Amino acid sequence: MDKLPKIGLPLIIGIVLFLILITKSTITIGSGQAGVLYRTFGGGVVTDRPPMGEGFHFVMPWNKVFVYEVRQQELSEKMLVLSSNGLEIGVDATAWHQPSYDQLGSLHREKGEQYVDRVIRPAIRSAVRSVVGRYTPEQLYSSKRDVIQNEIQEETKKILDEQYVQLNEVLVRDITLPATIKAAIETKLRQEQESLEYEFRIEKAEKEAERQRIEAEGKANANRILNASLTDQILREKGIQATLELSRSDNAKVIVIGSGKDGTPIILGNQ
Repeated sequence: MDKLPKIGLPLIIGIVLFLILITKSTITIGSGQAGVLYRTFGGGVVTDRPPMGEGFHFVMPWNKVFVYEVRQQELSEKMLVLSSNGLEIGVDATAWHQPSYDQLGSLHREKGEQYVDRVIRPAIRSAVRSVVGRYTPEQLYSSKRDVIQNEIQEETKKILDEQYVQLNEVLVRDITLPATIKAAIETKLRQEQESLEYEFRIEKAEKEAERQRIEAEGKANANRILNASLTDQILREKGIQATLELSRSDNAKVIVIGSGKDGTPIILGNQ
C-alpha cells in the first residue's frame, strides 16, 4: 500500500507531460487561413510544398507554424501627393489584396508577417505619386478619374507581381483639391457651360431664321408659279365651273349671265 503513492506520482507527471506534448504537437488552422511550417532542425521555413490548409494538424513540438489570413483583405490609404504643376492633392485609395497561396512560404521567408506594411502600403503610395504627378488638377477633378484609377492599379500590380502578393483591385474613393483651386475650376467649368449654352441659342436662332427664309422663298416660288399658270382662259373656265356648282345649291339666288368681267356670270343671292 505504501508503494501506491510512489507509483501514482510518476504516472500523473507522465500524463501531464503527454498532454503538454500533444498540445505542442497539434494546431488547428481556421477558416480562410493557411499555415507556414518552420522546421527548427530541418532547414527553417518550408517553401517546397503548399502551406498547411484549414483543419487539424500534427506538428513536431520543436517546430512552429505561422498562420496567415489568405482571404481578400482591404487596405485604405489617405495621402497627399503633388500634381504635374506642383499643387498638393489629397487622394483616398483602397486596395483589395491577398497573399499568393502557393507562395506563402516564400512570402514569410522574404517579407515576414508584416508584409502589408513592408510591401503593399509602399507600393500603393509609390503608384499614386507616380500617376497623379502626370495630371493637372483640372484633369484630376473632371473626366480623368477612371483613367487614373486604372493606371494606379496597373502601376501597383507591376510592383507586387514579384512580391508574392495578389492585387485584386484598386479603388480611388476620393480626390481632394485645395479649396481655392477647386473653386477656380468650378468657376471655369460654369463659364464654359454658359458659353456652350449661349452658342447653342445662337445656333438655334440661326437655324430658325434659315427655316423661315426657306419657307418664305418656297411660298413665293409657289405663288409665282401659280400666277404664271392662271391665264384668262383658265380663269374664265374656273368661273363657269363655280357658277354651275352654285346653281345646283338650294340657296335662293339670281344669276345674271354675261354681266361679269370678261363675260362671266354674276350671281346674286341672299347667302
